[in-house]
Amino acid sequence: MARTGGPFDAVLLISFGGPEGPDEIRPFLRNVLRGRRIPAERIEAVAHHYEQFGGRSPITAITRRQAEGLRARLAAATPDLPVWIGMRNWHPFLDETLAGMADAGVRRALGIIMAAQHSYSSCGQYRQNVDDARRALRSAGRPDIEVAYAGDWHAHPGYVMANAERVAEARRRLPPELQRDARIVFTAHSIPQSMADACCYEAELLESAGLIAVAAGASDWALTYQSRSGRPQDPWLEPDVYDYLRVERNRGLAAVVIAPIGFVADHLEVLYDLDTEAADLCRAMDLPMQRASAANDHPAFLDLLAELTRDEWARGGRPLPLVSPDPPARVEPPPPARREHAASVQPVMTPLGTEETVGRWPDG
Repeated sequence: MARTGGPFDAVLLISFGGPEGPDEIRPFLRNVLRGRRIPAERIEAVAHHYEQFGGRSPITAITRRQAEGLRARLAAATPDLPVWIGMRNWHPFLDETLAGMADAGVRRALGIIMAAQHSYSSCGQYRQNVDDARRALRSAGRPDIEVAYAGDWHAHPGYVMANAERVAEARRRLPPELQRDARIVFTAHSIPQSMADACCYEAELLESAGLIAVAAGASDWALTYQSRSGRPQDPWLEPDVYDYLRVERNRGLAAVVIAPIGFVADHLEVLYDLDTEAADLCRAMDLPMQRASAANDHPAFLDLLAELTRDEWARGGRPLPLVSPDPPARVEPPPPARREHAASVQPVMTPLGTEETVGRWPDG
């Protein structure tokens, strides 16, 4: 791959990753939970969540579609760049992807972390993972790749419009007599209160939710949190979405649209926590409920990714130092550990968007 002569040679979409078959569930979970003392029965319980959906998380397939949509938009106008995906917890792992990029001649890349709101868990940890992958390149005697990161987009019109249209679609699935008064309940992944106190995650979520509600024509809305983990005695962001639904149903809530705006892809935490657990709870309370899709590959969201890329291209990119800022006090990242691999999985070394690979990235 020839250098572009511009501020960067490629775009890297950075996401969580997920298993793509039953045999990958437990190796994937061991990667996610590495360094943590989690009871075996809890790991098995989470594994069964994945098994209910065929052992496959949609997140990797959705991230591929997002990358393909971005690649198509960049191909139609400057800058015409390859788009790669790199995952924190499963194939294509970030170190695999960066190795492939280095072999292809990439020396500078624009990184887009697939999370709209900022915290250590949603963004800072991923930057550290990129730093680790870059160190691995240099340790192996391979060329380093300088990574600059796209600017903030939690209030970007493309993000707002994509989610507002998802909310409107879900609201239309309610009975006509309930649509006007249905409350929009936004959700995001909860984080420890100590982490939230050290970042702008909660404030950005509130701003995002308010903008999306206005764009969707909804005056009745609330922000809740889901997928809490950790020790019960440690405070995390609240209200929990299940607790909120119980309380508000008792207060007369007539109908609800749940919108997972803290996620840009419908992965397992959305499918299980909302489509299974929250849906079961609403049925038990006789509360009409519809769940809005995440942004996924909504055209407005893909346009956002292209606009972020062009904006950074126009301003020349913003390289960051090798080592990202330390995580917030009292929030320690898990120590490095041997990474699990599924026996059938091969590293991915090819960018999305090249003629020979569009639509057929090797599984895993």
